Amino acid sequence: MEQGPLIQIGLPVSLFIIMLGMGLTLAPRDFRNVVVYPRATIMGAIAQILLLPVAAFGIVALLGLPGPIAVGLVIIAACPGGTTSNLFTFLARGNVALSIVLTVLASLVTILTLPLFTNLAMQLYMDTSERISLPVLRTVATLVVIILIPVSLGMAIRRVAPAFAKRSESLVSLFGMFVLVALIAAIVMQVRDEFWALLQTAGLAAAALNIAGILLGLLGGRLAGLPLRDALTVAIELGIKNATLGLLVTLTLLDSSEMSVPSAVYGVLMFVFGVGLIGAGRLIQRPAG
Repeated sequence: MEQGPLIQIGLPVSLFIIMLGMGLTLAPRDFRNVVVYPRATIMGAIAQILLLPVAAFGIVALLGLPGPIAVGLVIIAACPGGTTSNLFTFLARGNVALSIVLTVLASLVTILTLPLFTNLAMQLYMDTSERISLPVLRTVATLVVIILIPVSLGMAIRRVAPAFAKRSESLVSLFGMFVLVALIAAIVMQVRDEFWALLQTAGLAAAALNIAGILLGLLGGRLAGLPLRDALTVAIELGIKNATLGLLVTLTLLDSSEMSVPSAVYGVLMFVFGVGLIGAGRLIQRPAG
């Protein structure tokens, strides 16, 4: 399905700006947390990069999803957390430094793992007659341009103009939410004739993936010996995904509105679950007195 200039050009540019905003929140000292919190960082990164995509394959098998929805679910599972996860962690009184490190680390590793998981899903779930292949080199180059370069640029801006960076953080976050809402609306219009059928199919799968990520973070974190605050942070990081990146892959690189539906549905549901995590975090860590 051919996409218009708004998707082909506007989406990558918008994501570049959003990732630039992530860079505005970062300083080199933030990366020291990889050493300071090694267990939480390692557990969170493995869960984000490997275990959640594996859970997505399990959900596909359990629900018997149609090919495009199955591929789309694996894609959103393989996406890293977004800048919104850092905000949700702050509101839930989680470990913001850990959240930032996990977001950046997963975003960088995703440059390599996302095309691999996507192509594996297409080989498993798409018929030979309709199978397409995600071009690995082009995808890696695209992700470098819209993740690595803007994050680095944002960090550089923060270094030379910290006051400007601080003022711009909230504006970029609002812009990111606006872009996501606009994309979801555009997708609904594009697949409106079959929207409800797709929603019924993708809704349960997206909710199951979100719940799986939250439980993986909370229970897995506790089993790994993490403090409750860090386990909550990992749960938020796994539950609040960069849905805009999932839409970029499905709409621009794969040119498929149907595959984009899980990312769009997940992009809505994650806010519902995220509010619940904020409430739980603030209740559990209520200040004494």
